[in-house]
Amino acid sequence: MNDTQPLFTQSQLEAIAAALADTSEGLTGSEIGHLLATCRLSDPTPSMTKRHRLYNAFAESQNSRQDRRAILAFIRHAMKPERYARCPERFEPMRTNLNRSRDRP
Repeated sequence: MNDTQPLFTQSQLEAIAAALADTSEGLTGSEIGHLLATCRLSDPTPSMTKRHRLYNAFAESQNSRQDRRAILAFIRHAMKPERYARCPERFEPMRTNLNRSRDRP
């Protein structure tokens, strides 16, 4: 039985990157760099905007590995509730935006 999950679509990757890199409530550039390294994702365009930086890292990972596990690991690490203990107001908006990105075709 083949238990591979379907790859994210381009629009889903864009929505995930936009949710995580939101200017006011998303991850900072430093947080993105740390999480990419932690999840062993390459950072092909570190000087680009946060949204484009994440999208490029996600797209490169998914295209080269032909799976989305590394992206899911990044999301799990980024959305650990304990990361937001000192600024809980950032967590809910990011989670809401991520949940919306799941529903995109």
